Amino acid sequence: MSSPTPPPFSDERSPLILLANRADRALQADMVRSAHERGYPQVKPAHNAVFGALGGGGARATDLAARAGITRQSMGEIVRDLVGLGFVTMEPDPLDRRAKLVKYTPAGVELTNGGFQYILGLEERFAAEFGTERYEQARTVLAGVVQLLEPDLP
Repeated sequence: MSSPTPPPFSDERSPLILLANRADRALQADMVRSAHERGYPQVKPAHNAVFGALGGGGARATDLAARAGITRQSMGEIVRDLVGLGFVTMEPDPLDRRAKLVKYTPAGVELTNGGFQYILGLEERFAAEFGTERYEQARTVLAGVVQLLEPDLP
């Protein structure tokens, strides 16, 4: 029996999934590098799962895991690490005392506000580099891919 041969992808045209994955990894690494440069050397790539999913009002770890697309156990480890670093707290959920809400500490708010400002600057850089219209088209296409493949996501 012969072994199956992989599909013929050319070096000039990478599959979209590879491009999206590489862009995601580059953006995630860039965010961590930015945090280090802003005085937060303890920030790790795994922390982006919380920073990208936790809003200002707090959320349960199970909801954060679902938003980030990782297991509850993995999210629990990341949250515990961030609690230890002083960036988030775990407080009783007023709607369900058995559950805990993950919330930013003042240090976590400062870190994420700096990250948000960095993202705004990065988006301005992309618009300048690629042109505002092309950059907005890229954002629209990526949002459309997400909506097409995961229509229940916001």
